[in-house]
Amino acid sequence: MTTGAQLLVEALQTHGVERAFCVPGESYLAVLDALYDVRDQLELVVCRQEGGACYMAEAHGKLTGKPGICFVTRGPGATNASIAVHTAYQDSTPLILFIGQVGNDFVEREAFQEIDYRRMFGPMAKWVAQIDRADRVPEFISHAFQIATSGRPGPVVLALPEDMLTEEVMNAARPSAYKAVQASASVEDIEQMLEMLGAAKQPLLILGGSGWTTEGCGTVRQFAERSSLPVACAFRSQDLFDNRHPCYVGDIGIGINPKLAQRVKGADVLLVIGARLDEMTTNGYTLVTAPCPVQQLIHVHAGADELGKVFQAELLINSGMPQFSRAIRDKVVDGTAWRDWTTDARSDYEKWTLPQSNVGPVQVAQIIRSLEGLVPADTIITNGAGNYSAWVHRFYRYTGLGTQLAPKNGSMGYGVPSAVAAKLAYPQRVVISFSGDGCFLMNGQELATACQYQANVIFIVVNNGMYGTIRLHQERNFPERVWGTDLVNPDFAAYARAFGAHGELVTKTDDFIPALERCMNMGKPSLIEIQIDPNALTHQASMMELRQRALSALGRTATLAVNDQETA
Repeated sequence: MTTGAQLLVEALQTHGVERAFCVPGESYLAVLDALYDVRDQLELVVCRQEGGACYMAEAHGKLTGKPGICFVTRGPGATNASIAVHTAYQDSTPLILFIGQVGNDFVEREAFQEIDYRRMFGPMAKWVAQIDRADRVPEFISHAFQIATSGRPGPVVLALPEDMLTEEVMNAARPSAYKAVQASASVEDIEQMLEMLGAAKQPLLILGGSGWTTEGCGTVRQFAERSSLPVACAFRSQDLFDNRHPCYVGDIGIGINPKLAQRVKGADVLLVIGARLDEMTTNGYTLVTAPCPVQQLIHVHAGADELGKVFQAELLINSGMPQFSRAIRDKVVDGTAWRDWTTDARSDYEKWTLPQSNVGPVQVAQIIRSLEGLVPADTIITNGAGNYSAWVHRFYRYTGLGTQLAPKNGSMGYGVPSAVAAKLAYPQRVVISFSGDGCFLMNGQELATACQYQANVIFIVVNNGMYGTIRLHQERNFPERVWGTDLVNPDFAAYARAFGAHGELVTKTDDFIPALERCMNMGKPSLIEIQIDPNALTHQASMMELRQRALSALGRTATLAVNDQETA
């Protein structure tokens, strides 16, 4: 006789799970008890809030390509975790969220913390289900792994009624491990793609999406190299191609290099592999016009539903990334006609990434660029969302797959938990987490998790005392009417020390490198607070410049300096 909870844990092991993240709850106590029996084979990482726990699972899935596993309790636990489910959906990350649920004898009575998860998670998950019978646990778990990893990867949500977890069954099925299913490009698809590229004068290759492997990225790099193709990466997918390579020409997303934006518009053939061509990657659907692009579009994507969804393409190829890369392994296109186009685009990128000065005693671009000479090439850089991240994306050069962890759905609070998950997955690699002051405190409590599990991350908090992205839009649209964006912050270095981590404060550029070196040699989690001038709002313009431009458009002039705004 085996309980539903024991069958669940056994199925996780069958499917290769070695680590799960959770916040414990009484609704799935039986699962916790079953996990106790395999504590030496399946690590359970106990977190401080369900949003942080599920972010860690999502980051694990993004890094490894295998579904991240998270357990939360019903009601408030599930709603807290929903932020990471949304991230996994828009970022195409394999994730399985297990939610404790009220017993079947209480269902549909609005029992304590009861929610219908099919309705709650339906629009943001690939599949949502409830396992009502213990004997069907192996079937549901196998289905969950298949769906999370096949086609366009994404999240699955399974509700676990409390009484089902303790129900006993005899001779339950024991399925074998899942096998992800992906489509492959046909010979005809590849021949047509090569023909279209061969006729091009100004082609551009854009990489994005999920489901990539190191081998697949390497094969695409060799194809671009042999063909002299310029390569750009979609929003927060910069690690799909070595940014130091002469074919790399930049990232396409928020704060895009204007010259690269013009190249996207001016390309005669766009070969888009893996990217959805969403709002961020198309700059609000302006770089590529919907539904009929000016450019000839070749769109390769793992999800058949994504092809033709927004843009009509000359060639649609339904294929997983490893499968597509194998199909072009020995292919080459004569790049003589566009070699100068690629060289010029690379030159534009190199000029764009030269450190730019900002107001104040801390030069953020200079700090970001200095990391290249201080940390190993395989360092994992994580961040959440906010203006600070634009400095990271523009001035740091990612070296290859798995060196960037960032939410494509623009979710704040991601930087801290994702870094903890990355360090647990790859303890020998350096992991650096970037957060703004607003972003950090959305999951700053997971410093406790980092300390508990000795995940020696270096957390960097860029502190400007405000919700910077929203202030940016305020200054552009409602100048001199600042409201709801100022923050009063703790001493972040002291906050870190309170958890048992090491804390540093940087108030001028020259302080950073010594602080980083101390953190790297500390042997425990560390935090560096970088205090920047509030006027240094973005990597492209100061707050006063933004305000003055907005006021000029309204026929007015500024009446207050930025630092006087608090007393207005």
